Amino acid sequence: MNNFSSHLEHLKFRIRSAAEACGRDPAGVRLVAVSKTHPAEAVREVAACGQVAFGESKIQEAQGKIPILPASLEWHFIGHLQSNKIRKALPLFQLFHGVDDGNLARQMERICEESGRTCRILLEVNVSGEASKFGFDPGRLREVLPGLLALRRVQILGLMTMAPYSEDPLAAKPYFSALRRLRDDLRAQTGAALPELSMGMSGDFEAAIAEGSTIIRVGSAIFGERPKPPPDCQFLNFLRQIMDSSRGIMY
Repeated sequence: MNNFSSHLEHLKFRIRSAAEACGRDPAGVRLVAVSKTHPAEAVREVAACGQVAFGESKIQEAQGKIPILPASLEWHFIGHLQSNKIRKALPLFQLFHGVDDGNLARQMERICEESGRTCRILLEVNVSGEASKFGFDPGRLREVLPGLLALRRVQILGLMTMAPYSEDPLAAKPYFSALRRLRDDLRAQTGAALPELSMGMSGDFEAAIAEGSTIIRVGSAIFGERPKPPPDCQFLNFLRQIMDSSRGIMY
């Protein structure tokens, strides 16, 4: 028997407590429920508990899931977007969290122009400098951001990062603080509002809230452990887990 309602309530209590502890309004922190690999019916049940925003990282999975769920839900793409998947992704998602390259943003602009769409994105920043992680180098982002802000159909709402994996949630704080300071510097440099900071996952979201996160991405605390793949897929999944672990992807 699923306990989605109690899981969600406990998570919201932790979010509220973390925000109030640092003098923030809890309403300023949005929860994205990471639903990747979980079936549409589980998403439907969590949505019935009041959750609106959900995160997916695979285009093919999202194509099969999103159309059969309530149109009122808000979908966030939280994976690494490949340029050859832009056309399929644009109609599905309201916010793209991981745009990590200026060329990718410009390709999104071109395709939006061709299709008459607009899209909203967050720029992923590799604040830790880990070679295994995607994202802009902070110095490089300072150079290219003015040009990206000139895009007409791609709206840059803010920044996103992932801290290195650690068993200690407080170990992530310096990286979240670095992203917030970078955002503040970019605001002063460009005049752009950049209101959103997407940072914090299952193991470190409270530290992220303390450092100013406006969007946290949490999956297992709501849905439980992800379903196991069929036996013939387990080896491939094992390899993916190794890659995800090296990038600190623990939703």
